Amino acid sequence: MEMREVKDKACYRPVTHVIFDCDGLLLDTERLYEKIHTELASKYGKTYTFETKIKILGTPELDSNNIIINDLGLPITAEEMAEYMREREQVLFPTVNTMPGVERLVRHLAEHNVPIAIATSSSMRATRLKMSRHQELWSLFSHTVAASSDPEVKRGKPAPDIFLVCACRFPDKPRPAQCLVVEDAPNGVEGALAAGMQVVMVPDPRVPEDRTKRATRVLATLEDFKPQLFGLPAFPE
Repeated sequence: MEMREVKDKACYRPVTHVIFDCDGLLLDTERLYEKIHTELASKYGKTYTFETKIKILGTPELDSNNIIINDLGLPITAEEMAEYMREREQVLFPTVNTMPGVERLVRHLAEHNVPIAIATSSSMRATRLKMSRHQELWSLFSHTVAASSDPEVKRGKPAPDIFLVCACRFPDKPRPAQCLVVEDAPNGVEGALAAGMQVVMVPDPRVPEDRTKRATRVLATLEDFKPQLFGLPAFPE
């Protein structure tokens, strides 16, 4: 079911390219990140809260680690936290599943030759781990921009850098207005809007409504996505 009343079709602009976030949008990794962060916090008698999680959604890895350390008062350095994260990610990430509606939408766009790419705040190392069970699906994307390890992405979300870099790497270099971003995080929504792109948001249901209002469209899952609203080929009846 849609989380927002459907706008008039005139409110949406036709697009030619689609840029997807990864964590919590394509893959069910946010649940795993939450597990790792909760485990780490409990080692030091701290509680990892959703308030902290919202702050780090969509941010590069180093920024996320610093926010968690500062928010929770953890007696470790960002480097020590990064090492802990790498160890747990190595175990958990290869087990991750896709989110509802992902396979259908990605394959549909690919079959209709709609250029698609991934813009993730993660590193390429972590992305390869997450996609290790989904290599065939990953191969359908034109390219992946991983902000935490990409030297061309100077600022993380909510800055627009990652989306502008991602758009430029399509072979035909579309204008920002030709790109639709699909995101789950408030920081990602702000970055997409700052880049001059429309953005469909599929938020965690715990995200406050006032953090979703600026999205072009808000959905409960990608199963509710209607490509034709943005001038893209409709799903078959």
